[in-house]
Amino acid sequence: MSATQTNKIEIIKSAASKINEVDFANLSFGSVFTDHLFECDFKNGEWQNPVIKPYAPFLCDPSSRVFHYGQAIFEGMKAYKDTNDDVWLFRPDENYNRFNKSAVRMAMPEVPEDIFMNGLNQLLKLDQEWIKKGKGNAMYIRPFMIATGHGVIANPSDEYKFMIILSPVTSYYAGEVKVLIAEHYSRAANGGIGAAKAAGNYAAQFYPTQLANNSGFQQVIWTDDATHTKLEEAGTMNVFFRINDTLFTAPVSERILDGVTRKTLIDLAKSENIDIEIRPVLVSELVEAAKNGTLKEIFGAGTAAVISAISGFSYQDVYYDLPKIENSVANQLKEKLTNIQNKLEEDTFGWTVKI
Repeated sequence: MSATQTNKIEIIKSAASKINEVDFANLSFGSVFTDHLFECDFKNGEWQNPVIKPYAPFLCDPSSRVFHYGQAIFEGMKAYKDTNDDVWLFRPDENYNRFNKSAVRMAMPEVPEDIFMNGLNQLLKLDQEWIKKGKGNAMYIRPFMIATGHGVIANPSDEYKFMIILSPVTSYYAGEVKVLIAEHYSRAANGGIGAAKAAGNYAAQFYPTQLANNSGFQQVIWTDDATHTKLEEAGTMNVFFRINDTLFTAPVSERILDGVTRKTLIDLAKSENIDIEIRPVLVSELVEAAKNGTLKEIFGAGTAAVISAISGFSYQDVYYDLPKIENSVANQLKEKLTNIQNKLEEDTFGWTVKI
């Protein structure tokens, strides 16, 4: 290994790359990681010296607060390589700002912008050979922070570890997605942490999703915790509904994550003169639209899959098929967005950032 200093980040390079061991044509999403990671610890009330070093396990005390009180947050981002071998991030400021909003809600320290952004840029530059060109290829970026302070007293930690790991990915094909509308379980509640990308949000939804899987459904469309009459999110994604020629999506709230892909699709829809309404959508509206034939599309929106079309839904033991549409709004928006991300058409919004 060799150590160098770049913009106050210590860089310890791996002795040998494992890139030649990877089958890039057959990647399982989020299971292969690059040669290096970024790490910075928070101790004694301040952020310590950041370092990029070889990807490897690390030691944690068994009493670390993350294991006992769940102080853990993360983000999901992607980087893309264009035909000129330049690497681009997509709206990284949105992810950075949301990361720190999550940190505040979980009583964790905010990560300074220079540590987050500089660490991310240097890490991507070091492992840029892992980013493959071509539409569908990308580098999935996972910044996260955990509480590492020792002791099982139920207080916020006084020490934290911020890290960024990188995983090369290809197109995310979910196949046919059938969903179950939640009638009892909720993803989040008013006053809770639903708007934060906290690890516990995802752990809490595994069980009801597992029940849905056992009944032949791939995901759950979550409803509000108080009345279960309002449609909120689909699995781990924001959700859109097309009734006639209008798109609908729920407004963000304490229960609903402020998705970067969600707000991007809203802006794209407006620019493409697609009618869109941001308001609470009732289960009864969806069922009625499915019955009278005005429900055309449902799709989830998130970083991993970008857009995931839903083929049908079940509510109160009745299943409703959605029509098969060739030129769907979902496909139209996905094509536009992925073209911008891959620099295949002009980014008039200023969303892409070159590293």
